[in-house]
Amino acid sequence: MDLNQITLPVKDMAAAAMFYRKLGFTQIVDTPHYARFESPMGNATFSLSLELGDFSNGAIIYFEHPELDDWVDRLVEKGIQFEQMPTDQRYLWREAVLYDPSGNKIKLYWAGESRRNPPWRVEIRDDD
Repeated sequence: MDLNQITLPVKDMAAAAMFYRKLGFTQIVDTPHYARFESPMGNATFSLSLELGDFSNGAIIYFEHPELDDWVDRLVEKGIQFEQMPTDQRYLWREAVLYDPSGNKIKLYWAGESRRNPPWRVEIRDDD
């Protein structure tokens, strides 16, 4: 199986769509209540869904880039604000933290080989 996409709730579709285009994603669906984006690398997509009422989203979306520090520098030049600039983490990833206009938490990161094969990796499967 493969993960199709993640859909994030947003309060203001126009502001959210512009934010994600600024991050470098290509918008491929544009309606008043739904937008979808392609990643500039790989086959990943994600979408935004307009939520008219209050919502709370505890999910964190991760976007990976091998040139993390340069990417973050370019985004800062475009006016994107970060809560945390790129920082090495104890779990072997380098991460920057920011929020989209609707308050969804985003981590921009680079993990290299540790993304899928950290030293503590296990493989547990259901053999049914």
